[in-house]
Amino acid sequence: MLTTIELFAGAGGLALGIEKAGFHTLALNEFDADACATMRINRPYWNVIEGDVAKISSLNLTDFFGLKKGDLDLLSGGAPCQAFSYAGKRLGLEDARGTLFYHYALFLEKLQPKMFLFENVRGLLSHNKGKTYETMTAIFEQAGYTIQKEVLNAWNYGVPQKRERLITIGIRNDLLGKVYFEFPKQHEYKPVLRDILLDCPKSEGSLYSEYKTKIFELVPPGGYWRDIDPVIAKEYMKSCWDMEGGRTGILRRMSLDEPSLTVLTSPSQKQTDRCHPLEARPFTVRENARCQTFPDDWKFCGSVASQYRQVGNAVPVNLAYEVGVKIKEALERL
Repeated sequence: MLTTIELFAGAGGLALGIEKAGFHTLALNEFDADACATMRINRPYWNVIEGDVAKISSLNLTDFFGLKKGDLDLLSGGAPCQAFSYAGKRLGLEDARGTLFYHYALFLEKLQPKMFLFENVRGLLSHNKGKTYETMTAIFEQAGYTIQKEVLNAWNYGVPQKRERLITIGIRNDLLGKVYFEFPKQHEYKPVLRDILLDCPKSEGSLYSEYKTKIFELVPPGGYWRDIDPVIAKEYMKSCWDMEGGRTGILRRMSLDEPSLTVLTSPSQKQTDRCHPLEARPFTVRENARCQTFPDDWKFCGSVASQYRQVGNAVPVNLAYEVGVKIKEALERL
């Protein structure tokens, strides 16, 4: 069976999708204790290594994982976006020292997996005027990989949510010509909130204040602050009223006939509201989890705030599955 190791695993969205695609997960690393508890309670057989990735990346990784260099099929994960203090100085791996990406690159260099999957926010492409991703690309190439990248919108892959992710795939250079990867094709049907909200199991969730609830009761499904009395909107928005731009996230209410906007790490943020289409409240943890295509039996550990954060930070399971299937197809050509 094809093997994978994942870094920055969070609550397991990416890993679950890759497992569904047919990979055996050898190990996952995650710093957050609640996210580790979430993975352990749902997948007791996963080898979840809790703690700082820096303490692992410095080890002899082939010995630590019981692998020969080059044997691992896939390294996956997505380090948080951080600026490189030496970006553009062409120091190779040293360009990234002091960032979490540095440890991903160390894993790559030491284990030399056949392929890697590195996922991140679309904004990484423009971060620090493009220098951050340019530096990452140079480090990937120096480690001996040829890369392909694509921004994928999860809504095109069976996820009822507009969520763009930058997916970078690397193939080890000695396998070029034998391994051929192509990104998944978009689905014809794009799911909307009607598909997932009407029969969603009850779960914990936050509520708005009494004042905010009353305001949201005035907003029609699919509407936002411009759809209510401007006097009420101005009083609610205060200083935001005079800001430039559309401010379309303020008092935003979802519609059953559209996908969710990007699921966030907190249920109620003034400038990025995501109100339920039928009730004047935020989405529950389980409703957000459905938007991320987690199965209903996937339990989340920790406080309600922590559960929201874990769900909001996850890679949608269905998107991970679609990319995982294509990686599996590529590796099976060997």
